[in-house]
Amino acid sequence: MEIDWGRLQTRATELMGRAYAPYSNYPVGVAGLVDDGRVVGGCNVENAGYGVTLCAECGMVSELIASGGGRLVAVACVNHAGELIMPCGRCRQLIWEHGGAQCQLATPEGVLPMDQVLPQAFGREDLGH
Repeated sequence: MEIDWGRLQTRATELMGRAYAPYSNYPVGVAGLVDDGRVVGGCNVENAGYGVTLCAECGMVSELIASGGGRLVAVACVNHAGELIMPCGRCRQLIWEHGGAQCQLATPEGVLPMDQVLPQAFGREDLGH
């Protein structure tokens, strides 16, 4: 499947513009290409109770599932300036769960497969499923 990284980064930047980040002032947007060609995305949504803040990747995975499921093929995550950023560890785990080892992630150091971004990842096979 051909990956249009420019399209993903543009969509992530659009979604970043909708982020709710009054506490950190660090809006984030993300977009992912699904194996059926759809593009799903999200933005961070902060909360005064910091522990219930939602990362942009949470929104993307929610849209993925709510719109019919599938597997993530490629993901791009951006900051306030539209620059590529590396998702946090929690969000790398979310991407792994819904994209697996070969899902491609656009990082500040280039495109990498998830098995390089999250080596020795924990997944459903570790649960005996």
